[in-house]
Amino acid sequence: MRHLASLIIVLIICNWTYAAPLRIGVAGLTHDHVNGIFGRPDRGDIQLVGIAEPNKSLAERILKKHGLPMSLWYSSIEEMIEKTKPEAVAAFGSIYEHLGVVKACAPKGIHVMVEKPLAINMDHARQMETLAKKYSIQLITNYETTWYSTNHIAKEMLQQDQLGKLRKVVVHDGHEGPKEIGVSAEFLEWLTDPKQNGGGAVIDFGCYGANLITWLANGQRPTSVFAVTQQFKPDIYPSVDDEATIVLEYPGMQGIIQASWNWPFGRKDMEVYGATGYVISDNRSTIRTRLKGEKKEQRVTLSEREAPNDDPFALLAAVVQKKITLPAFDLSSLENNMIVVEILEAAIQSAKTGKKIIIKRAD
Repeated sequence: MRHLASLIIVLIICNWTYAAPLRIGVAGLTHDHVNGIFGRPDRGDIQLVGIAEPNKSLAERILKKHGLPMSLWYSSIEEMIEKTKPEAVAAFGSIYEHLGVVKACAPKGIHVMVEKPLAINMDHARQMETLAKKYSIQLITNYETTWYSTNHIAKEMLQQDQLGKLRKVVVHDGHEGPKEIGVSAEFLEWLTDPKQNGGGAVIDFGCYGANLITWLANGQRPTSVFAVTQQFKPDIYPSVDDEATIVLEYPGMQGIIQASWNWPFGRKDMEVYGATGYVISDNRSTIRTRLKGEKKEQRVTLSEREAPNDDPFALLAAVVQKKITLPAFDLSSLENNMIVVEILEAAIQSAKTGKKIIIKRAD
């Protein structure tokens, strides 16, 4: 009996520690980042239960590529939800389609994770926010740079006052261009459509800097936004910008976002300058620092972050299953990403008018 009681206790502890895999559905297959969920090692934290994609031939191609059965496929998100009962849905369609996914999921209590950015404009973002709060769902936004160990060390150094008062953040993101790097035809089609994507490089890569700077500023909104967007390759991208620079003004601090489909090589790096030191995240693992009193720059290579903070689907499962709570204005949080959309919308307006856009204070 004593051994049986011990076994029961162990089973109870294991049940607390290892929850059942989160049942996840996928909405859309036109975003190339969807390959992340299909090519992901089985960590036992999620179970893919269904895929909603109106383009059957696209679904057949992708599922075959990853050795997955067509039985996972449904032609609409409504049918997928009805038949598979997911606990959460990951959206991999156009940015414009994010609102529709939340409309389909929120009333049923289904949590949602979208690829960056949250929405194409503040109208969509506010509708999504209202639905998320009304139905008490998690609405998470995924960025590649969220998983960079270097960015989190930069934040820690700032919080620990190793850099002094924050003065400037410079974020560079982009690559040679979506067509140039060979994204899929389905991805390219909406990525270069101002209605479906909201813009070009200013949205596609401007969102990274807005997200990171908002996080480093602890959720503070800028006082003004000024932006310049250009078309260096109108023959390739006739409907959207391919080059953008956004300047964010804060009391005592400045943020600069350089978003481009014209870099000679792909890059996602960040420079954080304080009054007494700086930290530069060269990539996800290499960081450079120099602090007051140091005669030369220090260079460190970091390991990957620990689970569930190393992967979007692991984080989604942990948040939905209430293993962790996202801190206020976390990189993935709704609060942060509402500000991101506000910054991007102001940047587009500034670029069109050539004027600095003053950000009104929240009531």
